[in-house]
Amino acid sequence: MSQTLDHLFDRNVTWANEKTRLDPDYFRRMAEQQTPDYLWIGCSDSRVTAIDLLSLDPVACFVHRNIANIVHTSDLNILSVLEFAIDTLRVRHVIVCGHYGCGGVYRAIAVQRGAMLDHWLQPLTMLYRKHRAHFDRIPRPEDRLDRLCEINIEMQVRRLAATPLVENAWRRGQELYLHGWIYGIHDGLLRDLGPHLSSVEERDQ
Repeated sequence: MSQTLDHLFDRNVTWANEKTRLDPDYFRRMAEQQTPDYLWIGCSDSRVTAIDLLSLDPVACFVHRNIANIVHTSDLNILSVLEFAIDTLRVRHVIVCGHYGCGGVYRAIAVQRGAMLDHWLQPLTMLYRKHRAHFDRIPRPEDRLDRLCEINIEMQVRRLAATPLVENAWRRGQELYLHGWIYGIHDGLLRDLGPHLSSVEERDQ
């Protein structure tokens, strides 16, 4: 027997009515052409939603999410999002934002191995294995995980900076800034980890 989700449609109606009550022009603004300044590359975790964390209108932020906020240079999805954001929407800032206690990052260092998920996490798994001695010197497992969450963000910002899409934007003089952030689910606060890159020269220093 099929099961409908009418209660979610009811919630949608309540939400739309409340938005209109508080801001009569809200949906008119949403219907206009989006002109976001930001591209957010974040984790798929249901607790980490860019619009809520930044307290922005949806039109202000173009969003891509995947498990552990990985930038795969062979992934057509993220490359298409990046191309559209840079070449069509002309975003000025690309933010890679992970979060502490990330289940995807935890899976990357776990003994358990599967198929697609572990293929997706392979760049992070290889980094962890290469620097295992460094992580083993961190006594508490939760601190070890959080440190890898931080390092993962830097790695993904640098992978972004190495894509031809970003390189071409910089070489033609387009204003484009890359940022690495992390979110604390325990306190709701964003933290700026870096790196901050805005040119091929900065990337290659």
